[in-house]
Amino acid sequence: MDLVARVKGILLSPKTEWGVIDTEPTTVGSLYTGYIIPLAAIPAIAGFIGMSVLGYNVLGTSIRFSMGSGIERAILQFLLSLAMTYVLALIIDALAPNFGGQKSQLQALKVAAYSSTAFWVAGIFTILPALGILAILGLYSLYLFYLGLPVLMKAPQEKAMAYTVVVIVCAIVVGVVIGLITNQVVPMPGYGRLTP
Repeated sequence: MDLVARVKGILLSPKTEWGVIDTEPTTVGSLYTGYIIPLAAIPAIAGFIGMSVLGYNVLGTSIRFSMGSGIERAILQFLLSLAMTYVLALIIDALAPNFGGQKSQLQALKVAAYSSTAFWVAGIFTILPALGILAILGLYSLYLFYLGLPVLMKAPQEKAMAYTVVVIVCAIVVGVVIGLITNQVVPMPGYGRLTP
């Protein structure tokens, strides 16, 4: 699998690409090393550059992470992104029978990894904090997820929307927990750690 070709395929012609992905032999290790790790590094590295090297201004006040905090935050974001992909795959696999799908941890990991492509690629915009709002383009990942879920998990098309919504709600809950953990470990400058 060529990384650039796969990214282009999943972003520009996802319906065709999901069919190719469905029958493609792979392993968890090759998915991580050949796809998930390189793409998950994009928002972490771009965010580090944007928040620690360039910084940003809010109402005339310059805000910037120290290099040490920026590196910690980037590493933590990267590792949590890897973990989140795996947890999302576990959720997808666990819920498959409830929506008429077939359980398959490998197929579930493919869905989690390849549907996250838009989110990871859009993370490049965090390199310039003023353009960070463009990271919203990563929401295209939701559409990719909706298209890929019934193909790879063999769920009936009429249940695809409900399956997608339930998995996304679970992923949001996990994402909020991850965000709280991240803030506790490396708080935003000027805000401190969140306390209950």
